Amino acid sequence: MKIGLAYGKKRHVVEIPGHLHTEVVEPRYVEGVPDQLQAVRDALKDPIGHKPLSSAVEHSQKVAIIFSDITRATPYQILVPALLDSLSHIPDHDITFFCATGTHRDATPGELVTILGKEVTERFRIVQNEASNRASYQYVGTTASGNRIMLNKKVLEHDLRVLTGFIEPHFFAGFSGGGKALMPGMAYVETIRHNHSIRNLEHPKARWGYTRENPLWEEVMEAAEFATPVFLLNITLNRDKEITGVFAGDLRKAHLLGCAKAKETAMVGLDKPFDVVLTSNAGYPLDLNVYQSVKGMSAAERVVKKGGTIILAAECWDGIPAGSDYEIILSSVDKVQELMGFIKNHEPELKDTWQVFFQAMIQMKADVYLYSGLDPETVKSTHLKPVEDMNQLIVYLVEKYGPATRICILPEGPHTIPYLE
Repeated sequence: MKIGLAYGKKRHVVEIPGHLHTEVVEPRYVEGVPDQLQAVRDALKDPIGHKPLSSAVEHSQKVAIIFSDITRATPYQILVPALLDSLSHIPDHDITFFCATGTHRDATPGELVTILGKEVTERFRIVQNEASNRASYQYVGTTASGNRIMLNKKVLEHDLRVLTGFIEPHFFAGFSGGGKALMPGMAYVETIRHNHSIRNLEHPKARWGYTRENPLWEEVMEAAEFATPVFLLNITLNRDKEITGVFAGDLRKAHLLGCAKAKETAMVGLDKPFDVVLTSNAGYPLDLNVYQSVKGMSAAERVVKKGGTIILAAECWDGIPAGSDYEIILSSVDKVQELMGFIKNHEPELKDTWQVFFQAMIQMKADVYLYSGLDPETVKSTHLKPVEDMNQLIVYLVEKYGPATRICILPEGPHTIPYLE
């Protein structure tokens, strides 16, 4: 059988020998809503547990619109016009767009145009997070776990914060969307580090699909509520990046309904683990680098056997990326078995350990191969195994595991989260 894995803006086709037990696991397809722009407008006029956006802020007040960076596929060319229609009574100079980069690098000018469109980037002020600049942050409260929440001062200067994004399963926050636009999106590095600490990552509920009792998610929502008033605008998407649902209004109520929708389509129960799992990182824009591609590995890890193999297809046009904490940590040890010890010993001086934590955990369970646009030596520097021909690798693995080899394929990567029932 032949099947295409999401890879960059195209599909990478692999061929699986027909005699093998193979299961293809994809999100349950849901048609996009007929008129996506109108669906967003309607949700803003009749939100969940909240007054309409147009009456939630007055003419004399300022509005912060927080949007995702290039690593997310949120269709802002649809969301932003609907938001601006609802905020038409607010002068342009009182609306600021905030790029929720968290600890990611700043979005480039070209990326901002790709995300928001040329007209919006020229018309409105845009602020990026700069997580390491302590002077840019203000204390807003301490969470139940003792995390001092420091949020971007400029975001807090506004009278209403509109949190945008799309909801899908997240590998340690349970689901994306919700309060993540503010924390980690617009938070200080120390606040993010506390939330994404190894102590929290080791919690059994800090995994795909869990929100309640997940210490990371609980704290994300708690942190966002320190910055009220907020208005949520989240959406769910299908594999064609079309909007399938709009969840606007009250932070918790709207996000809860959005998570239920995402879970229905994205999470799939399977009966047995597999020798080999082929996965992607959902294609562009999520497969821009190795750092983000840990999500695709993590989705596959859910159903791979101990001692099995994960093959990941991710274009990685942005590299590892170079100069990141992630690259520095990976280059600091000789073997993958040393990664977990390194980040635990050096956590206080590192700002970004969570991808390494999951990569190390996954690689202690299974071999991980990477098919990408990177040269083999660069891939090896990340402790992953480079592969140039996935079909040849599959033939080799069938010889290794035998004629009863079980193969699982996740064409959309982390847009589908398999689990063992």
